[in-house]
Amino acid sequence: MNRKPTAGWQVFNGFNLLFLTLLSLAMLLPFLNVLAQSFSSSEAIVNGKVLFLPVHFTSINYQYVFSDMAIWRSFGVTVYITVVGTLINLIATASLAYPVSRPEYAGRNVVVIMVLITMVFTAPLIPNFILMKNLHLTNSLWALMIPGAISAFNFFIMRSFFMQIPSELIDSGRIDGCSELRMIWNIVLPLSKPVMASLGIFYAVSHWNTYQNALYYINKPALWPLQVKLRQLIVSEDISIDPNASQFSGLAHMDPEGIKMATIIIATLPIIIIYPFLQRHFVKGMMVGSVKS
Repeated sequence: MNRKPTAGWQVFNGFNLLFLTLLSLAMLLPFLNVLAQSFSSSEAIVNGKVLFLPVHFTSINYQYVFSDMAIWRSFGVTVYITVVGTLINLIATASLAYPVSRPEYAGRNVVVIMVLITMVFTAPLIPNFILMKNLHLTNSLWALMIPGAISAFNFFIMRSFFMQIPSELIDSGRIDGCSELRMIWNIVLPLSKPVMASLGIFYAVSHWNTYQNALYYINKPALWPLQVKLRQLIVSEDISIDPNASQFSGLAHMDPEGIKMATIIIATLPIIIIYPFLQRHFVKGMMVGSVKS
């Protein structure tokens, strides 16, 4: 039988709704301001007239960004490390999480403790840099993908998910003559799409936003990912504009802030577009993979 909510419960729900609304606005409004500035004229940006809607609408900032091959090169680097790095992450994490999730594998508790230690203690920057240099990974995109191949947090989520797969299902595969590799490919992974999608989002967002490792280990501008290029644009007071770019007659009258805002939008938009398509798997994977029955 349904009970009518008490007055105290209704007040709590009202405050909860108000708090979440304010929190959402605090996250959304700055993004709207950046978006509005990216479509506003130089005069409006300089005079501080832009709030949440474009003033003197123009797309010239995006024309400049799309004409800058250095930004496109950085965009391509980011796409590459996001796709390849995420595949490496998922393969490496599953390869470690599956064995330690099965009770028949000896030494699994030792491995779990070793992974847990890495969540508490991390190596300082200088030893990490020396290691990357000795492995000849500096000035290489592998330096952005290999060191973080397995996240301890994501490992525990995937291990918890694998532990919920019935042992009878695994045993039946072995009785049918499946090797461990074939059993993982044909039985375990098809059942693990939700957790794979969830962790894939975590890993992909991490690679897309990679900044510190690229700043530490890569000195070649041709290998800079998008976030490092964006940082260069933001801290630079002088954005070079080609005066001979006749196809964009208004480039010489642009404001550097508008170019920076347009670059921020381009760097953020792909993840925002992709997330809704994976949201269903993301929520299911987090709910199932985070609780061990």
